[in-house]
Amino acid sequence: MPRQFHNQPEDSHQHRFLVDLWADVRAATGFEVTVHASNAGVHGSDPRVLAMVIGGELEFATMMGPLIAAHVPAAEIQGVPFAFRDSAQAHAAMDHLAGHLQAEMRAHGLAWLGVFENGMRHVCSVSRNVATPADLQGYRVRVPAARIYAELFEALGAVAVPVNIDGLYAALRDGQVDGHENPLAITEVNRLYEVTRVVSLTAHAWSGFNLVANLAFWQSLPEHVREAVQRAARQQIALQRTYAMVLNAELQRTLAARGMSVAAVERGPFRAVTGPLRRGWRERCGTTAWRLLEEAVGKLH
Repeated sequence: MPRQFHNQPEDSHQHRFLVDLWADVRAATGFEVTVHASNAGVHGSDPRVLAMVIGGELEFATMMGPLIAAHVPAAEIQGVPFAFRDSAQAHAAMDHLAGHLQAEMRAHGLAWLGVFENGMRHVCSVSRNVATPADLQGYRVRVPAARIYAELFEALGAVAVPVNIDGLYAALRDGQVDGHENPLAITEVNRLYEVTRVVSLTAHAWSGFNLVANLAFWQSLPEHVREAVQRAARQQIALQRTYAMVLNAELQRTLAARGMSVAAVERGPFRAVTGPLRRGWRERCGTTAWRLLEEAVGKLH
């Protein structure tokens, strides 16, 4: 039976929407897909899962664009630091980029079915208050296996430490890193509030969960099944985006109630370091992806 993997726990902000998506498809067509939280425990987390999808070992998965960029460079456009004012603007930009992302992923063995919300990413620390870039000097920040986040934090003076999501809790608990950068929903559903105490609302990047499929498997499905999947994906992505945006907003209060310090910061000084990096990001993402991004969000200076 075909499988759908994702990297978050069952009580996360995407699991039940994926379950509902495939339930809708099953009701409409009889086509059944099982949903597996935490990538079914696969060793290597998202990088391994992506290789499984491309290689045909797995049919469906969700993951961030900057991780997919290891195989599909244009997907890195989703993680460009300080490109998006908020999640709503990011959603509009991703919808504007949809046709291009579909074509780029097809060229690398993937079918792209849309992108769910994860949220704006913030710095979450074991103990250090990060109010200015100076506070990141020598700071060991966990980043996912995504080049663009490492480049940002290294430019800010931090030490970027790649750790897959399945090892993040232990890395924070055991002092391997000083903090991480994620949407608040990730801190909540992975219980990272147990091993961190300070949230700095840097909103330095947006991230979403791309729903991708092995291209050959996708093309082998009957047309009426593909249409049902696409219809259900549009419906559940819209519902999930709204849910996750509300959740991330509410978590500022919830995490404070759990004893965390949650503080706004001035984004300007953090954003200033990205200027010299943008040329490289533009070249890697490709001129078409960058043009479409700027059509949606305005000129990136």
